[in-house]
Amino acid sequence: MDYQVFARKYRPGTFQDLIGQPHVVQTLTNAILGKRVAHAYLFSGMRGVGKTTVARILAKALNCQQGPTDHPCERCESCTEITRGYSVDVIEIDGASNTGVDDVRELRENVKFVPFHGSYRVYIIDEVHMLSNSAFNALLKTLEEPPSHAVFIFATTEIHKIPATILSRCQHFNFRRIPRLEIIQRLHYVAEQNQVTIEEKGLVAIARASDGSMRDALSLLDQAVAFVGNVLTLPDLERLLGAIPEELVRCLLSAVIHQNTTAAITAVSQVVDQGYDLRTYCREITEKIRNLLIANVVPVRQEVEALMDLPSEELDFTLQDAKTFSANQIQELFEIFSHVEDTLRITNHPQFALEVAVVRATRLKTANQEHSASAQGPTPEPTKKPQETPPAQQKVSEPPSRPVQQQTAPAINKKQGPSPSSPVEQQPAPPPRKVEDKPQHVTPPLEASAPGIPLSETIWETVVDRMIKEHPNIGSFLEMGTLVAIEQNQIVIGFQKSASVACSRIQKEENRRLIVGFLKEIVQRTVQVRVIELTDKQTQQPSFKQTRVKRQETEEQALVAEAKNHPLVKEAIEIFGGDVVAARRIPTKEEE
Repeated sequence: MDYQVFARKYRPGTFQDLIGQPHVVQTLTNAILGKRVAHAYLFSGMRGVGKTTVARILAKALNCQQGPTDHPCERCESCTEITRGYSVDVIEIDGASNTGVDDVRELRENVKFVPFHGSYRVYIIDEVHMLSNSAFNALLKTLEEPPSHAVFIFATTEIHKIPATILSRCQHFNFRRIPRLEIIQRLHYVAEQNQVTIEEKGLVAIARASDGSMRDALSLLDQAVAFVGNVLTLPDLERLLGAIPEELVRCLLSAVIHQNTTAAITAVSQVVDQGYDLRTYCREITEKIRNLLIANVVPVRQEVEALMDLPSEELDFTLQDAKTFSANQIQELFEIFSHVEDTLRITNHPQFALEVAVVRATRLKTANQEHSASAQGPTPEPTKKPQETPPAQQKVSEPPSRPVQQQTAPAINKKQGPSPSSPVEQQPAPPPRKVEDKPQHVTPPLEASAPGIPLSETIWETVVDRMIKEHPNIGSFLEMGTLVAIEQNQIVIGFQKSASVACSRIQKEENRRLIVGFLKEIVQRTVQVRVIELTDKQTQQPSFKQTRVKRQETEEQALVAEAKNHPLVKEAIEIFGGDVVAARRIPTKEEE
């Protein structure tokens, strides 16, 4: 017999051999055992997951000489003919080649004939979405009321192209991607049957490249054997598949984990020098980071295994690496690499874009530490020297070990003369006791009050308005926030969950630095700006934009009411009719 490729040679012949589709197997076997076989089935799903295979198995189960049975014998005449593809009771039609209404009319004429050997005539139409609209319409009546011996099985990879009138007449089964571990187990079995030596990492590489398709995985294994023979190594498979070597992926991931910028840039350079696609490389890194996130947030190892679908060795590495980051940091890493993956599609400098991303990823912990330090407020400054202290504060400057009252009088005597605005100059030198008492009421200690203008909601509105005018790309995001709290040297701004994009933009260091600079110009001191995400209880608070819009609406309504009450306006309305719908105040010359 001629050579058969692995995809045909190891195609499942019974329901028990089928992998990856337990929901389909259970439903069909129960239907056969319960004698509840439907007259029309629709199988949908990606390529190579078993749609046509299940259709043939179902045909054998219905026409087996021992059946209908959920365990076709595969030895009787009917089973043998269906397996070899020349059974007169199982008609396979290619929907892409028979798209016209005439082909469907011929099918309608033939469906009346009873089966020759088995109990059913089974019509398998592959790629049924390729039929024309007229062909679908011609099939409707027959599909709704077929003869009792006819069973239709449709298979498609594009379910959205099937008319609703066809869907409503069929039992629909959605075939899922086959899990990677099940593909690896099947490949291992096929390799043993053909005396092919392949390491576990090689099977993982083939399973990853197949992307959930069992047929693609078997075809790749067959191609690899033809490429290098019966001894397959991981480097050979990577050359055949064009995949990124695992060591390069692991190298960059290790550099990110250990926050080693030099090693990360070197890994990117190696990928470029060896000619691999940077977008594919970035996709591999993104998948690894996703696995780190799952391992970090899911506490039970068995659940992690079910979610990640990885070999035990790689799973151990992932669980260990996940402990080095918090869940929020891993999410930031995922955002960095998923964003640069989209950027690599359009940029003319893919290497530069990826290098910038890995630098940011390898400085993530440092950036978070700096952000935490700035969010906690400025560190206390040491006592300033007399020449650096403003005049208004030099009168109360003192060593920590001496009280303010004892420092004030000597400080005035040491100067050439007190300032003209000082109240001490406007009277003769007071007795020492009175001089000690007076600073207690005039100037408190430095630790008791902060210099500059006190913070208020009005000042913050001024900052927001200035950001909108001078930096509209930042101000538009800033006005989506809510003023949560005003402290002595800190303003807390909150954003709702729906405004997560605005929150991330304002959290950027350069944007917050710009806002802090505007605040410093107004209040004459450094004020920290902390950005938080509002809780469910806090989301009821209106944003700056909502508050401004509501205030403007109130002002406009008041202005319209004022205009309606004006005598001239009342007289004009009485003469000409109509109503006042809007009003605008004309600025005076002084206001201009």
